[in-house]
Amino acid sequence: QVQLVESGGGWVQPGGSLRLSCVTAGRDVSGWTMNWYRQGPGKQRELVAQVFPSGNTYYVDSVKGRFAISRDNAKNTMYLQMTNLNPEDTAVYFCHAQQRLSAYWGQGTQVTVSS
Repeated sequence: QVQLVESGGGWVQPGGSLRLSCVTAGRDVSGWTMNWYRQGPGKQRELVAQVFPSGNTYYVDSVKGRFAISRDNAKNTMYLQMTNLNPEDTAVYFCHAQQRLSAYWGQGTQVTVSS
């Protein structure tokens, strides 16, 4: 079992920044792909960013150049640095750990962008 706990969400004005954190426990996930998903009001859950065991990353087009995903395996923590936020980024953000057929989700953290 892998436990994932997100933190760092909140309310921010358009153009602002937030940093989300995801702390893992239960297993060593340094060899796992770590993902951030989000689900906005009335929308399907979507993949936002990935960081692979190699350190390579992937971003959905809508966040490229604004979001940065990273991981610190020594601290069992993954991050999502979000800048230049806009109202379309309003969503519950979920941490996700994946390896082959195993996958685990965090409980989510709310991010609200409004003036």
